[in-house]
Amino acid sequence: MTPDLILILTTMPDDDRAAQLARTLVEERLAACVNVHAPMASTYRWKGDVEIEPERQMVIKTTRDRRPALEARLRALHPYELPEFIVIDGAGSEAYAAWVADSTP
Repeated sequence: MTPDLILILTTMPDDDRAAQLARTLVEERLAACVNVHAPMASTYRWKGDVEIEPERQMVIKTTRDRRPALEARLRALHPYELPEFIVIDGAGSEAYAAWVADSTP
């Protein structure tokens, strides 16, 4: 049976914090892999004002079973009052799914 793969999207304000979060999630076996994308500009409304800030998009690969623990850890470590936390159902090869599951027991 193939484990339920999910992708979690979040953002971080800079390279150093994104790299540290990615490393922590993988070291703690909450994520099998985390991709940190190049700097981008995010435009959003926050507390009535339109903001434009630099951010790094992060793509976190994990299993559905690890989601609650990963979400709790991300919220504990994240510098934002309300961090992005978007879950996307994933599908992949059985071999890749097995690797993700083995990496996140």
